[in-house]
Formats: sequence, structure tokens, C-alpha cells
Amino acid sequence: MMAAERIGVYPGTFDPITLGHADIIRRGAKLVDKLIIGVTTNPSKNPLFTPDERMAMVTREVATMGIENVTVVGFNALLMKFAQVQGASVIVRGLRAVADFEYEYQMAGMNQQLNSAIETVFLMADVGLQPIASKLVKEIAMFGGDIAKFVSPAVREDVVARIAQNGLLGDY
Repeated sequence: MMAAERIGVYPGTFDPITLGHADIIRRGAKLVDKLIIGVTTNPSKNPLFTPDERMAMVTREVATMGIENVTVVGFNALLMKFAQVQGASVIVRGLRAVADFEYEYQMAGMNQQLNSAIETVFLMADVGLQPIASKLVKEIAMFGGDIAKFVSPAVREDVVARIAQNGLLGDY
């Protein structure tokens, strides 16, 4: 009897995708037969890029990683419904700090109440990548700071181009 394919979902807004996200994707892909990167919407996060732009950005970044068992799918639904439709048995979440854990722990508990057949797996971010957050990357870029240490060169170009369209913040 063959074991069922283990499918994992790594959800996020990825606005923009960072080196921290890429680390979790690489490591999460080792834990499952198929890892689905779920690019979702969250208007409260004040996105810099449209859902289609983020999908394209994540797809491009995943392609450069050369990982065969990763696909990128957009969604705008309850995570547990999305995971169930995808046939997932695992939700992959990255943790950077204690504050992340408190939020993610609460979310995992709520998700378990919605569907106890889907487990949440937490991966600690690589120590060198722990401080990276998309929100902070955008803020640094909006004030003219260099984000090269936090994102790939291609994502840096995308962010810089978007900031050039929108205009820098601040007066220095």
C-alpha cells in the first residue's frame, strides 16, 4: 500500500518575497512531497504590489531556487478551506521572534478548531534572516534605504521601481 502524497501549504502575502521567505520555502519543501506557496490578499497590510504582481514575483523567485516540488497558487479565502481544496495535510509557518510565536500559536489553535486533520508546522527562520519582515523592507525602501541584504536582486529591482513610481517618503 502506497502512502498518500504529503502536501503542505505555505501561505503569505509575500509583499515582497524576502530572503527569509525563500529560506522557509527551501526548508519547507524538504518536509513534504509537494509544497504549495499560497499567495493571499490582506488589504490591512497596505500592499505595495497587486496580487498578480506578487504571484509573478514569487513564481520567478521559486524558479530560481530550482526546487521541483514547489508550486505557487493565489487565493483569497479562509486558509483552512484553501488548504483542504489543495489536499494539504500540513500548514508551514515561519517564525522570527517570540511575538510571531504568540500570534502564530493562536492562529494554529483556531485553524485546528476549523480542521483538525491539517497540522501546523513552525520553522524557525535562519538566525541571519530573523529580523527580515516584508513590512520593514517596504518601509526602508520607501525612505530610500538599501534593501539588498533582505531580498534577491530581482525583487530589489521590483521594489525600487515601484517606489520610484510612488515617490519616496521623507524630506532628506
